[in-house]
Amino acid sequence: MNTAGASPENLEIVRVRVWDLVVRSTHWLIALSILVLSVTGFEIGHPILSVPGPAGQHFVMGTVRVVHSYAAIVFTLAVLSRITWMFVSKGHGSWREYIPVDRERRAGLLPMLAFYLFARRNPYPVVGHNPLAAAAYSLVFLLYVVMIVTGLGMYAIDAPGSSVAWAQGLLPLFGGATGARWIHHVTMWLLLGFFIHHLYSAILTSVVERNGTMESIFTGSKWLSRKLADHDKDSR
Repeated sequence: MNTAGASPENLEIVRVRVWDLVVRSTHWLIALSILVLSVTGFEIGHPILSVPGPAGQHFVMGTVRVVHSYAAIVFTLAVLSRITWMFVSKGHGSWREYIPVDRERRAGLLPMLAFYLFARRNPYPVVGHNPLAAAAYSLVFLLYVVMIVTGLGMYAIDAPGSSVAWAQGLLPLFGGATGARWIHHVTMWLLLGFFIHHLYSAILTSVVERNGTMESIFTGSKWLSRKLADHDKDSR
C-alpha cells in the first residue's frame, strides 16, 4: 500500500497494537535462551574455564551442561509455543505473515529487497513484519527445529534411560552423532549471523520510519498513519 498523495487527515499518526503478549514473550525467551545456549555450547565444545584441583570438587563442565540443558528446554518450549500460536493467532503473529500467500505481501518482496540494498529510500509500508523479513523468519524457524532435533539426539546419548532416549533414533537422519554435532554447530553460527542482520534491519527500519519499530517488541505498539492502520484493519 502506498501513502503517497494521501490527504493530511489520512496521514494522521495513531498508535496501533501490533504484537501480542505471546509474540513478545516467546521472542525474548528464544533470544535469551539462544544467548545462553551459544555461550555454554562454546564452553562444551571448546572448554576455556579451568580450576585447580580434582574435577569432582568443582563440577565446572557439569554445571555448564546443566545450564545448557535447562536453556534448551526453555528454547524448545518457546519455539513450540510460538509455532502453535502461528496457527491460533489471527493477528500479526499468524503464519500468513510469514508465508507470502497474499498478493499484497508478495508485491512487497522486491521493494523491501531494494530498501535493504539502499536502492529504495523508504521501506514497503506494512503494520507487522515486512514480507521479506517474515519470509526469512520462516526459514529461521526451520533452523530452530534443526537445533532442537539434533540437540535432543545428542542429549539422548548421554541419558539413555531418560524420557528422551527415543531421540537417539533421530541421529541417523543427520549421519550419526558426529554429523548431528556438526550440523548443530553450523546451525548455531547461522542463527548468530541472523541475529546480527535482524538487529541491523530492525534499527535501519526504525530509524527510517520513526514509528517505534524497535520499541514495539517491548510495548507491542507502533505509531503509524491512520490510512495504513485502517487498511490493515480492513484487510483482516
